[in-house]
Amino acid sequence: MLAVIRVLTTDDEDLLNAHGRLISERYGIPTRSYCIPDQPRGIYDDETERVAVPKIVQLARRVEEEGAGAIFISCAADPALAEVRATCKVPVIGAGSAAAAVALAAGERIGVLNLMESTPAAVAAVLGRRMVAQARPEGVTNTRDLMTPEGKKQALKAAGLLVEKGADVIVFACTGYSTIGLAGDIKKHLGVRVIDAVEAGGLIASYVLPC
Repeated sequence: MLAVIRVLTTDDEDLLNAHGRLISERYGIPTRSYCIPDQPRGIYDDETERVAVPKIVQLARRVEEEGAGAIFISCAADPALAEVRATCKVPVIGAGSAAAAVALAAGERIGVLNLMESTPAAVAAVLGRRMVAQARPEGVTNTRDLMTPEGKKQALKAAGLLVEKGADVIVFACTGYSTIGLAGDIKKHLGVRVIDAVEAGGLIASYVLPC
């Protein structure tokens, strides 16, 4: 079983399980989803990431004890990735570094669709010089904003800017884009390859989970 740790606090079971469901449907991997407490808007700046780290570590310890074969931190900033890897014995996957690694195999000129002002270090470090552009949706400050018609509209517009700047692949630096199913709209309207961070995490999980 793959444990999916969400950094968005929610009581909505459908929303909580959205990323795990995506992985299960695409790769046939059984998942169980969890979320950290007291962060209803998720991680959207340095401070919210800082306070999330110990919560993620504590939750990761728990899910390992409950029998998880691997852990997926479903946030493109890869919060607490190093700390959880130092604590847990099972494989631990970060959405950001997984997505960036897959993007390198998919194209040469990679555009990053961010949530925050700058590309997460976990993504930028992997992409290096092959990151040719970055953009974020206007008026969107956290993942909840993406779950509105206007948020999705602005996200698609930002993706268009990446294509205009020469990107032949777009990588999601926010798993909220997975939640709203943005990849399909980008492919339809912009005709460019898209690396979904949740799907990328599922791909890596398909290799690291015990047989």
